[in-house]
Amino acid sequence: MEDRVFHFLGIFSHSHAFIFIAHTLLVAGIIVFLTRRATNYLRLVPAGSQNLFEAFLEGVISMGKDVLGEKLARHYLPLVATLGLFVFFANVIGIIPGFESPTSNINFTLPLALMVFFYYNYEGIRENGVKTYFAHFMGPMKILAPLMFPIEIVSHLSRIISLSFRLFGNIKGDDLFLLVLLMLAPFVAPMSGFLLLTFGAILQAFIFMILTFVYLQGAVLMSENH
Repeated sequence: MEDRVFHFLGIFSHSHAFIFIAHTLLVAGIIVFLTRRATNYLRLVPAGSQNLFEAFLEGVISMGKDVLGEKLARHYLPLVATLGLFVFFANVIGIIPGFESPTSNINFTLPLALMVFFYYNYEGIRENGVKTYFAHFMGPMKILAPLMFPIEIVSHLSRIISLSFRLFGNIKGDDLFLLVLLMLAPFVAPMSGFLLLTFGAILQAFIFMILTFVYLQGAVLMSENH
C-alpha cells in the first residue's frame, strides 16, 4: 500500500529510503527556518513568531520545573525543547497529504530514543559518579542486589522500546488512518480527522519531552528519589 501512496518528493525518487531522508531533512529545514525567523529581530515585547516560541520555551521550562526544579529544567531546556520541536514537526508534516511523517519510521524514532537513553545515563554518571550511579541499581538492601540489578537493567533498556515504539506505533497508526480517510473522501476529507491527528501529534511530542525529563530526574536526582 505504501508504494502506491503519493508523495510530492517522490517526483525525484521512488525509493522509500530517499523519501524518509528527504522528509527528515525537510523537517529540520522547517525548524531552522522558523527559529531563525523568530530570533532575527528580538524585541522586549515579543510579537509574532518570537511570541510563539517564547511561549513554547516557557511551557517546556514549566513542565521540567515540576520534575527537576527550575535550575535543572533550564539546564536541560536546549535538549528537551529541540526534541519537542523535532518530534512535533516530524509528526505534523505527515498530516498534510503528499508528505510523510518521519516519525512513522522506526529508523527515526529509535535513534532519538537511543540518544535520550545514553544522554541521561551519561548525566547520571557525571553528576553522581560511576560507583554511586550503578549502586543505585542494586536496590535499597545489599541482599536484594542480585535480584534488583538485572531488573533495573531490563527496566532501563525497556525505556528505549517505550520511547521509540510508542511514538512510531502511534504516528504509523495515524498515517494509516489518514490514508483510509483520504481513500473514503479523496476530495474533501473531514476536518475532524485532521484536528484529531493534530492533537495526536502534539500529545506525542509532549509525552516524549516529559519522559525525557522524568528519565533525567531519575538519573541526576538519585538522592531525592531515595
